[in-house]
Amino acid sequence: MSAGGGIKIPSRLPLLLTDEGVLLPGSTVRFSVNSPRNMHLVKHRLLTGTSLKSTIIGVIPNTRDPEHDTDQLPTLNKIGTAGIAVQVVGSNWPKPHYTLLITGLCRFSVSSLLREQPFVLAEVEQLDQLEHYTNPASDGLPEDGELGELSQKFYQAALQLLGMLDISVPVVAKFRRMLDSLPKETLPDVVASMIRTSNKEKLQVLEAVSLEERFKMVLPMLMRQIEGLKLLQKTRNSNPEQEKMVLKMRKGAMFPSRPFSLDEEDEDEDDTAALERKLQRANMPEAALKVCQKELKRLKKMPQSMPEYALTRNYLDLMVELPWSKSTKDCLDIRAARTLLDNDHYALDKLKRRVLEYLAVRQLKASLKGPILCFVGPPGVGKTSVGRSIAKTLGREFHRIALGGVCDQSDIRGHRRTYVGSMPGRIINGLKTVGVNNPVFLLDEVDKLGKSLQGDPAAALLEVLDPEQNHSFTDHYLNVAFDLSQVLFIATANTTATIPPALLDRMEVLQVPGYTQEEKVEIAHRHLIPNQLEQHGLTPQQLHIPQDTTQDIITRYTREAGVRSLERKIGAVCRAVAVKVAEGHGASSAESSTGGSTQQGDLAAPPEMPIVIDGAALKDILGQPQFEMEVSERLTLPGVALGLAWTPFGGEIMFVEASRMEGEGQLTLTGQLGDVMKESAHLAISWLRANARTYQLTNLVGGPDPLEGTDIHLHFPAGAVTKDGPSAGVTIVTCLASLFSRRLVRSDVAMTGEITLRGLVLPVGGIKDKVLAAHRAGVKRVILPKRNEKDLEELPANVRADLDFVTARTLDDVLNAAFDGGFPGATVQTQLASKL
Repeated sequence: MSAGGGIKIPSRLPLLLTDEGVLLPGSTVRFSVNSPRNMHLVKHRLLTGTSLKSTIIGVIPNTRDPEHDTDQLPTLNKIGTAGIAVQVVGSNWPKPHYTLLITGLCRFSVSSLLREQPFVLAEVEQLDQLEHYTNPASDGLPEDGELGELSQKFYQAALQLLGMLDISVPVVAKFRRMLDSLPKETLPDVVASMIRTSNKEKLQVLEAVSLEERFKMVLPMLMRQIEGLKLLQKTRNSNPEQEKMVLKMRKGAMFPSRPFSLDEEDEDEDDTAALERKLQRANMPEAALKVCQKELKRLKKMPQSMPEYALTRNYLDLMVELPWSKSTKDCLDIRAARTLLDNDHYALDKLKRRVLEYLAVRQLKASLKGPILCFVGPPGVGKTSVGRSIAKTLGREFHRIALGGVCDQSDIRGHRRTYVGSMPGRIINGLKTVGVNNPVFLLDEVDKLGKSLQGDPAAALLEVLDPEQNHSFTDHYLNVAFDLSQVLFIATANTTATIPPALLDRMEVLQVPGYTQEEKVEIAHRHLIPNQLEQHGLTPQQLHIPQDTTQDIITRYTREAGVRSLERKIGAVCRAVAVKVAEGHGASSAESSTGGSTQQGDLAAPPEMPIVIDGAALKDILGQPQFEMEVSERLTLPGVALGLAWTPFGGEIMFVEASRMEGEGQLTLTGQLGDVMKESAHLAISWLRANARTYQLTNLVGGPDPLEGTDIHLHFPAGAVTKDGPSAGVTIVTCLASLFSRRLVRSDVAMTGEITLRGLVLPVGGIKDKVLAAHRAGVKRVILPKRNEKDLEELPANVRADLDFVTARTLDDVLNAAFDGGFPGATVQTQLASKL
């Protein structure tokens, strides 16, 4: 690097191409490197080199490195800065890149490019003398002459600027030391890099090779900085409120590399003072206010460069943004609420009644804690939309929190502020989003919460959903109590089986069963069809779907408790009609453009409006029916019975099939059965064997023991679906009784109920969903346990009118109702009237 004429840089330098900033000799700048050529330069030159020479590179400003190696190299700036890389830091987030800390040495000009791959290597010519930057004792400028006068004037101006700044600030003290130690010919580059100048101005200074030209260029920038500070001092004297802003300017605020402006009052305002005013206006509780004031005092004493400064500032910003005392006024007009709920939702009477009860109590007592409701029902029945309608009815803000798959308790309670990247939980974030302390929170899919090493979020919800505790809910991030008692929490779930008992105990469970076919028809014509017409750009004058067609879609193309599939099918019909309407418009416009001379048959005639969807059109659009009424077809042989099952998605019908063959009396069960259902099958076999003579049941050769020399195979179709529960007991008994007696079960009968070894029929759950499934399948008679008779009151009146319900105390009642003409040996139980 040294020669007889002084210190020299290498004649060949690898070039770093950047458009982020301008590196001037004597200054130190950070550059972020992520482009291919620059990454190769760091890897193959800076990280692998072992000598001082390998750390010297050329920085070419105002030049963007191409994003791909194959791209053509852009035109390079002719003047660059040779610099030494004093620090290299690599990172893989958010994508691989390096951060270089480079100190400028001297200017150079690019003579020629030696290669472009894998990084740019060029022949360079040194333009500055390095001795000026490395040896303060080098020969200075002559005192006389124009250059000497310029340098002296520049030095005096720099001293004047220092006198207006606070020398206790580290960057100002560094500036003072550099003025005393560096020769005057280096001052233009150093000062231009430290005062407020734009990248364009720095580039002009870099390209000024003549020292006199640099002095003349930087001196106006320095005077502009001094005049700006003088003007701020005058403003402070005339307006005392600006004193803190001027103090901030004196403490080095001019050093960031952005243009100086006197119009930045909002940006230069004292943030801590604004934050303090927000704290006073937040109207938070005394305990929270004390914590915030303590944190604010720490913030004022903390330098902005400390990592904890940003954490404390974010915490205080959240605290002042939370709605400690902001709330919305409830709309307590019960008649208007009833009208709104009826317009938004058909059926769901139990949910509507509960909302109106809450409104009535709120009218009588203003300070009422928000209820904790849990809507349990199959998908697609409107649980989430009802929650949104409740918020609309009350005039409150609505916020939905999806809990499906959440397995970290920090999602509910937040992270402690000691962790990197900590943040509040979803409850506090939701309150910040809505901006009031009495919103409607919908906790969606609360039955699908997970559990992991990070804790149990269901346990964290215990405090949130407990009316006796949530008035002082403590988020780990806030670490102060927040009152959730005015929040109306509504949870939704498909089943209560997966909800922990302690959490379920804190909620008021409201069952939301599936819809009947008549209710679905009404919902389709009131809500679904108008909504789909609007979404597809159609009008009722263009498309008409009769109620008979809607009934066909419900019974033959969908089989669900809710209406989601029904809405998709209606959407498919609308899309098919939209094609016809668009083609008709195209044909009309083409005919008009040709003056009506188009021959008949060249273009399809526009369809007549409205387009009516009948059975044939429905088959063309949706294809062959997916579901058929197969109940009567499958009950044509002995050994088949129809049961009713409950699933989280609604009720379902379930066939039970049995066959027998010669064997050793073994029982085979197939269909992915659980332990409870297997035990029900063994119970049914034992009861039938014990009562075989009474009911005239025989084996294959007519013997009195049905299992003697006979193997039994029980199968539950839909073998890919796991099945369990006690409610199939009466169905298994009926199926085996049909097999052993060689009699057919009635094709219009479905049943459910648990059995005992003594032949009693015990109650089961999910009666409403099961009965609705039987009604959808076209069943006419339903056999239920006697003790489930009370559940029939929840059924719609039209369903009760269409079905014949038989309540059974014993298996005798079941067998008599399941077979035409009764069952041999089964006695009809007569209930004695009390004489007391």
